[in-house]
Amino acid sequence: MNQSNRTRKLALAGLLTAVAVVGGMFSIPIGAAKCSPVQHMVNVIAGVLLGPWYGLGSAFVASLIRNLIGTGSLLAFPGSMVGALLAGLLYQKIQRLPAAFVGEVVGTGILGAMLSYPVAVLLMGKTSALFAFVPSFMINTVAGSIVAVLVLCALERTHILRTLRAGLH
Repeated sequence: MNQSNRTRKLALAGLLTAVAVVGGMFSIPIGAAKCSPVQHMVNVIAGVLLGPWYGLGSAFVASLIRNLIGTGSLLAFPGSMVGALLAGLLYQKIQRLPAAFVGEVVGTGILGAMLSYPVAVLLMGKTSALFAFVPSFMINTVAGSIVAVLVLCALERTHILRTLRAGLH
């Protein structure tokens, strides 16, 4: 990948991170988690357009900024990062939008939720159960992923998605 493509990817990752941070200001508190469907939408879009590693980086930076400004919780790290990574990996492997959706939902809704258990217990002092976060994470990741797939399908129908992907790779 040449320097121009790296710069474009980094710029888009920064833009998507900003969308996630601003969207995170409108999070929905469900139990101990502050869930943000916008983050999940960004994870799917980043996974499709940028790939798994830029998606993971974007999710990490968005979680970090949201925690620093008080609109997130420590649960954002395992929740969003695993989903973004898996969305990108599955899309990269299968090259179909539903793969990114499934990656985000399984990555955040199940794996990220389970990885949040030790974070909640050890770092936040919460009493919790291993699967306690699955329902709230699942609701938000499905909602955000559906929005992302609708946006990406619209971009695909107008051939903009292909143009965007070609300009980034």
